[in-house]
Amino acid sequence: MDTWEDDPADQRTCLICGDRATGLHYGIISCEGCKGFFKRSICNKRVYRCSRDKNCEMSRKQRNRCQYCRLLKCLQMGMNRKAIREDGMPGGRNKSIGPVQITEEEIERIMSGQEFKEDAPEHTWGNNGDSDHSSPSNGASEGNQPSPASTLSSNRSVEMNGYTAALRDQYINTSMSTHYQLLPHLFSYAAQSGLLAPQPRSLYPQSHPLVLQLVAAEDLAPLATPMLIEDGYKVTQVELFALLCRLADELLFRQISWIKKLPFFCELSIEDYTCLLSSTWQELILLSCLTIYSAQIFGDLADVTAKYTPSDDELQGFSEDGMEVMERLIYLFRKFHQLKISNEEYACMKAINFLNQDIRGLSNTSQLEQLNKRYWYVCQDYTEYKYPHQPKRFPEIMMCLPEIRCIAGKLVNVPLEQLPLLFKAVLHSCKSSLTSYRTGPLPCVNTSTGN
Repeated sequence: MDTWEDDPADQRTCLICGDRATGLHYGIISCEGCKGFFKRSICNKRVYRCSRDKNCEMSRKQRNRCQYCRLLKCLQMGMNRKAIREDGMPGGRNKSIGPVQITEEEIERIMSGQEFKEDAPEHTWGNNGDSDHSSPSNGASEGNQPSPASTLSSNRSVEMNGYTAALRDQYINTSMSTHYQLLPHLFSYAAQSGLLAPQPRSLYPQSHPLVLQLVAAEDLAPLATPMLIEDGYKVTQVELFALLCRLADELLFRQISWIKKLPFFCELSIEDYTCLLSSTWQELILLSCLTIYSAQIFGDLADVTAKYTPSDDELQGFSEDGMEVMERLIYLFRKFHQLKISNEEYACMKAINFLNQDIRGLSNTSQLEQLNKRYWYVCQDYTEYKYPHQPKRFPEIMMCLPEIRCIAGKLVNVPLEQLPLLFKAVLHSCKSSLTSYRTGPLPCVNTSTGN
């Protein structure tokens, strides 16, 4: 792989997204971001979906919005998957390999995952038959824009290069190096089939303490921001906006405190944590509002917004961006209400969402990817153990994360003066839907921590 990153005289652009290229990667001129994305997509056998017409714009700021179209363009421009080392280590397998032109049929086989299924080794583990964990709209992040973590992809199979049963037992029962000892049951999924009835099993020993540590880092106390309004009082737009700002301040402060309590806090630099928080804080707040603070948000805050009456000008000026965010938030609320996410699942979802190695400006992406995988596997293990009769629960939970990223990205396009009306509409609709088809409590998380 040739690079010219330090040569200011040769500032070429990436053939995929137009960002500044750093060299010849897998046969074509590309940036570090697209190089890493292509490698992860092929090595991890990922299958994406496009919610539009499979022709999404590819630019530095837009490239993460649709993983399907990004991978499609990588293949169309000639990125060579055969140049990727099979062991996943840095460096190409053959540096003399250049760009390739493959047929539309070959591209379709890769994009659909058919090629991965045919090439799958004997010992693989994945998602119990679910071929796609991505959401209807892949959200993405760049700076303050949302970004679909590379781990929110579809097929999670990992090649184990033909381990025998003896080696499998030896691998599971012996201690591993620090980086890998917390990755649970790498082989257990090979024997599972979606056609078989779920079998009771115990939680893997590495998973339980990790889940408990994540839950312990959470501040589960009710929000302290006052949200009680006396009867008959009419809330103004300015007053509601001020309340929303105070709530956001408290929620953001809780996220900062959460980071300092994370079990892996010492494994990353302060600079990386700052970068991660600045890019994901809206997503973290939105996730917490839909789970651990949902009773107050869809109860007390909804009551406050009910006392606010928007003017005709506010109603007529409500933007298309606001309408789309409103529809997506209502859909997501209903999904969370249906799933009734537990504290343990929420804590894992939050860590997975936060540990997004595709965010720009990070220095230790390899360690981030290891941490992300660790909690992905832990969440899958816990969910399949706790809900054995819901085999699709884990992929459904993971599908919520790209949607949260997408909503957070679109929320920044909504004018600030429209936020009071947006929250009123969303909370009113969600609260009404609960009363019309009430099948249980608000989507508050389950506080049980079973072993």
